[in-house]
Amino acid sequence: MEKIWLKNYQAGVAHEIDIDEFQSVVEVFERSVNKFRDRPAMACMDKMLSYGELDTLSANFASYLQNTLQLTKGARVAIMMPNLLQYPVAVFGILRAGCTVVNVNPLYTPRELEHQLKDAGAETIVILENFAGVLEDVIARTPVKNVVVAAIGDLLGFPKSLIVNFVVRKIKKMVPPWQLPAHTRFNDALALGSKQPLRKVALGHDDIAFLQYTGGTTGVAKGAMLLHKNIVANMLQAGEWVKPAVREGQEIIITALPLYHIFSLTANLMVFTELGALNVLITNPRDIPGFIKELKKYKVTAMTGVNTLFNALLNHPEFKTVDFSTWRLALGGGMAVQKAVADKWKQVTGTPLIEAYGLTETSPAACINPLDLKEYNGTIGVPVPSTEIELRDNDGKPVARGEAGELCIRGPQVMKGYWNRPDETAKVLDSQGFLATGDIAVITDDGFVKLVDRKKDMILVSGFNVYPNEIEDVVAMHPGVLEVACVGVPDDKSGEVVKVFVVRKDMGLSEKDIIEYCKTNLTGYKVPKAVEFRNELPKTNVGKILRRALRA
Repeated sequence: MEKIWLKNYQAGVAHEIDIDEFQSVVEVFERSVNKFRDRPAMACMDKMLSYGELDTLSANFASYLQNTLQLTKGARVAIMMPNLLQYPVAVFGILRAGCTVVNVNPLYTPRELEHQLKDAGAETIVILENFAGVLEDVIARTPVKNVVVAAIGDLLGFPKSLIVNFVVRKIKKMVPPWQLPAHTRFNDALALGSKQPLRKVALGHDDIAFLQYTGGTTGVAKGAMLLHKNIVANMLQAGEWVKPAVREGQEIIITALPLYHIFSLTANLMVFTELGALNVLITNPRDIPGFIKELKKYKVTAMTGVNTLFNALLNHPEFKTVDFSTWRLALGGGMAVQKAVADKWKQVTGTPLIEAYGLTETSPAACINPLDLKEYNGTIGVPVPSTEIELRDNDGKPVARGEAGELCIRGPQVMKGYWNRPDETAKVLDSQGFLATGDIAVITDDGFVKLVDRKKDMILVSGFNVYPNEIEDVVAMHPGVLEVACVGVPDDKSGEVVKVFVVRKDMGLSEKDIIEYCKTNLTGYKVPKAVEFRNELPKTNVGKILRRALRA
C-alpha cells in the first residue's frame, strides 16, 4: 500500500512543519507569555490568571525547584492533582527548571502510585492535599524526597482561598487525614522561589519533557518518553490544522478533560496557550450541572472532550439552555465518537463534533478531520502535517488499498520509546521509525482513515471478524439507549459471540428490543446474543469505557 500523506484536504493547511522553529516547549511558552502578557490565560472557580501572572508564578516555582530543592536538569517531578490553576503553574515551572514532568492520575490507588513513582525515579512530587494520604501509604517505598502539597484554594486570592479550603476540609470533608513530615506548602514554595532568580536552562529537541504513563499497546503502565521535539512538533502540527478556524488571542477553550491526560495536555494547555487563548479549567467534569453553570459564564469558542462527556452533556436538560452562538470548534478524541452523539451535538449546538485520533505515544495528534466538515463521516480524518501512515498485516507487510490492517505511524511527534523498557519499545517501534498502534484501520475511497477497532478488542465469530465499535455505534442509535459497550464472550459453537452492556435511557427497554433492533441493522453473526443492563459502565478517569473490565 502506498504511504498516505496529507494532501490538500483543508485549504490553508501546510504540508510540512518546520520542527526547528522552536528548540523546546519552554521557548514556545516564553514567547506566548511575552506576546499575550495582559490577556487572561487560565480561569478556574471564577479566578483568572493573566499570561503575565502565569509567567511570574511558573518562574517562581521553577526557581524553587532549582534553588531550594537543588534539582538538576532532567530530574523527574511528579504532579498529582485535577484541573486547578496550580497545574499549569507547576507544569511550566517544572519545564522551565529543565526538569521532566511525570503526570500522575489523582485517582490512583497506592499500588498504582508506588509503581509509577518507582518506575519514573521521581524524587519530587507536587500533590493536592486530598490525595496526600495515598502518598503517605507508599512514600517510604519510593525514591520521593521532596513533597510539595497544594490545597484547592491556593491561588484563588484572599479571602476566597481561605473560604474554599475551609469548606473543602471541614464542611465537605474531602481531605482525609494525612501526615507527611517533610513537606512544603505550594504557596510557600512560590514565595521561596520568588526570592531567588531563575537560571535559564539550555533545552533542546532531545531532552525529555514528559514521562507520560500509559498502558500503551501492551500490558503494564509504562512511561512514554515525550521529548521537547515531540511536543513542539505536535503543537505545530495541531496548530497548523486549527489555524483556519481560530483567532490568535481571542479564543476561550473549555478544558474539562484532565490535564494529566495527553489529549488535554497538548491540545488545550500547549496548543491553545501558544495561540494566546483563555483555558477555562473544569475541576470536576462529572458534576454535569456544575459544568453547565461554568459553560454559561463564558463566551466559549472551543471545547475538547471524549464521546461519553459529550453524551452526558447532551442528556442533561439544562445543556440546551447554553448560548452556543460563539462556539466554533468541538473536538472529540480519546475514544471513538459515535454517530448518534455527533448528530445530536450538531443538532443542539449548531457546531459539528470533529473527530481526531492520537495516542500517548504520538504526543498525541496523528490524524484529524477537516475542521470545515459539515457532517459526521465516521472517520478519524487524515494525517496531520509531516506525518505518514501505513496499514500492515500480522506479518508487518503493507496491505492492499481498501483492506484492513494495523495502523502504523511515523512523524516527529512519535515518542523516543518507553522509559527503561527497550524490550517493550522494540515491540511497537520498528527500525524505520514506524509506531504500531494496535488499532485496525482502513483507508476510504476518498483517502480518509477509518478506524475499525482495537486489535485486541476484535471478536472472532465463526471465523468472521466483528468490531465492537460498529456494534456500539448501532446500539447507541436506539432512542432508549444512554450508553453501550460491546465485548466478545466465549461460545462452544462459534468460538465467541457478541455481548452488549447497556445503560438505559428508557427503563422499559428490553433485551428483545435491542436484539430486534440489531437484526434490522446488522448482519446475523454481528447481532448480540446477550444483553446485560447496567446502571453505569466502568470508565477511566477521562471517561473512556473499559471493555477489559467488562470482559473480566
